[in-house]
Amino acid sequence: MYDLVIIGSGPAGLSAAVYAKRACLDVVVLEKEPMGGGQMIYTQEVDNYLGLPETNGFDLAQKFEQHAKALEVPFISDEVDNVEKNTDGTWKITGASGTVYETKTVLLATGAGHRKLGVPGEETLAGAGVSYCATCDGAFFRNKTVAVVGGGDVALEDALYLAAGCEKVYLIHRRQELRGTKVLQEQVANEPKITFLPDTVVKEICGEQMVDHLVIANTGTGEEKELPVSGIFIAVGMNPQTDAVASVLDLDHGYVRAGEDGVTEQPGLFVAGDVRTKKLRQIVTAVADGANSVTGIVEYLKTL
Repeated sequence: MYDLVIIGSGPAGLSAAVYAKRACLDVVVLEKEPMGGGQMIYTQEVDNYLGLPETNGFDLAQKFEQHAKALEVPFISDEVDNVEKNTDGTWKITGASGTVYETKTVLLATGAGHRKLGVPGEETLAGAGVSYCATCDGAFFRNKTVAVVGGGDVALEDALYLAAGCEKVYLIHRRQELRGTKVLQEQVANEPKITFLPDTVVKEICGEQMVDHLVIANTGTGEEKELPVSGIFIAVGMNPQTDAVASVLDLDHGYVRAGEDGVTEQPGLFVAGDVRTKKLRQIVTAVADGANSVTGIVEYLKTL
């Protein structure tokens, strides 16, 4: 039986893994993706992480993962289907592989996943012109016309990133005003390759084998028209990844209620990072969450 199973290897999970290993806990990290880092790997520029004024999320994620592996933290590739409490107060985690992991404590650090539009064509053309990561897939659309959907910082960053290599970028937002920071809004406004389409929603993503056009509609008039594009990058927010604990926790709009110490309503089940209720979701706050939660886990284990 493990002392601690960490679910997720984003900045919160990796930080927790380092602190757990240094505390001499019998720990393992479960991660469903090919590499750690979580949503951090999709961040093109990170300029607010102390000591690293010029880096990107992918490189920073690699450094985080290398640090944990240098301490010989074990990683297992498995997606968690269910987390349940045993009658003796320990925990049982069931993976998609069928493997059952028994542990004294659990740290949920699953973060949040990309929110989808939920329109026809989104699922069938996923990977065939539909993307949620400009830095991952942008190179496939060099000298082509694409669309970015969203109005926040990520959408604006994606539009700017794609404008460097694409012929034209449509920025589609359902409201009149963008929500991103003023600096990014100014950069978008000054980029001639970006055309802003306010008060607009995507009704359908169309194409036979690949995306070739969108059906868009004006939110005020309802008027629909076709927009020829080769790709669409969706950046409309995130959904907390909490399905595995939905049966044991009372969630708040999908997020786990917890403070900075990561303590939940269930003794032995802790949470860290973007998946918990918090005001600021940044790499630095996720890293802090990981450290804080393990401090609490160590104290909890002393009571067993």
